[in-house]
Amino acid sequence: MVRNPLTPEERRRGERLGEVLREARGGRSMVAVAASAGISAETLRKIETGRAPTPAFFTVAALAGALGLSMDELLTHCAPAPAPAPGSLPEPGVLPLTA
Repeated sequence: MVRNPLTPEERRRGERLGEVLREARGGRSMVAVAASAGISAETLRKIETGRAPTPAFFTVAALAGALGLSMDELLTHCAPAPAPAPGSLPEPGVLPLTA
């Protein structure tokens, strides 16, 4: 099975996930949090650095539980921004991009 390359937005979402997890981990060691979630420290390292931008659902759920985060919180921080509706006006103070 051939896996399609990730889009830039998917990569950015993975980077945001890593940032949120790293921030939530705070001063706790990577090894301790990974052990609490039942994953390897290397897996956590890859997720936190964005090298594993699409971790398995149960891995993310286990990390969220170990860090005291809800899945809703992760979604809020990591979901892509909604695309503007066709023909909608840009937000005030935001200049539209032109090619």
